[in-house]
Amino acid sequence: MRMQEEICCKIDEERTGNEIVSFHQPQKKLVVVGYALTSKKTKSFLQPKLEGLARNKGILFVAIDPQRPLSEQGPFDIVLQKLTGKEWSQILEDYRGTHPEVTVLDPPDAIQHLHNRQSMLQCVADMNLSNAYGKVGVPRQLVIEKDASSIPEVVNNAGLTLPLVAKPLVNDGSAKSHELSLAYDQYSLKKLEPPLVLQEFVNHGGVLFKVYIVGEAIKVVRRFSLPDVTKQELSKSAGVFRFPRVSCAAASADDADLDPSVGELPPRPLLERLAKELRRRLGLQLFNLDIIREHGTRDHFYVIDINYFPGLGKMPEYEHIFTDFLLSLVQSQCKKKPC
Repeated sequence: MRMQEEICCKIDEERTGNEIVSFHQPQKKLVVVGYALTSKKTKSFLQPKLEGLARNKGILFVAIDPQRPLSEQGPFDIVLQKLTGKEWSQILEDYRGTHPEVTVLDPPDAIQHLHNRQSMLQCVADMNLSNAYGKVGVPRQLVIEKDASSIPEVVNNAGLTLPLVAKPLVNDGSAKSHELSLAYDQYSLKKLEPPLVLQEFVNHGGVLFKVYIVGEAIKVVRRFSLPDVTKQELSKSAGVFRFPRVSCAAASADDADLDPSVGELPPRPLLERLAKELRRRLGLQLFNLDIIREHGTRDHFYVIDINYFPGLGKMPEYEHIFTDFLLSLVQSQCKKKPC
């Protein structure tokens, strides 16, 4: 379908006896969403059910060719993107400057903030969020840029408590960037591979909460996580244990028979406050949080990771949530200028 055929009106034919009467009936303008995603992301996100629902709601997804000038494509109402690279980021920044009427999800400089695990959680730490519904913080952490042999001394000087979770410093969405290691003793810390972030491991009942944020919409799912580590286990264990990506869809804990003290979702008002403030501070609309509840408490939570434009295909009812979100963006644009 050509972009110019967005069809602001259509010709209906009505038969009266042997006569056909043609008339123009106004029709709502299509919302055109240009997307620039990897083939893997396109396959997981742009599923037939989403495209079908979008069409029914008057939303058209159009692939963007990164090799062609962006200004020669479209016109778009929204640009949805998750490509990387300085050249692409510059193309988007230039496009935003010349097309202020188009919503770009999300700005490259804001996304870049989440690619570094050192800066990623700083916004949460700076918030120091605490209210009647609970407290949200981040685990104590330390960045190791290089020289694995010095890690035990650096950890000791920082006063971090074992065991420690080791994560790659760069979070670029690759499988490797989501690999975790759990180090049980000082000696084993030398086996880690910088650059990385070391986080104190917080016992959380083996369950984490994935909080999907799509504009103002919030959806929470439970995922199985690393099991708790007792003091006895810590005294008897040594070495570094490596884990692949822990919180995948296959590890869903939503239907598991969990202890209520472990499985109870974080309070909605607390999440709404956290999401609203993070949207403002990060300048992002599409992201998710990995949140854990400290075992033995009801209202002490930690954000341990933030990911941009995550696998929404794993989020229940994502098709309805996402299409409603796109329409809300266009309505917002219409308030700023006549549609």
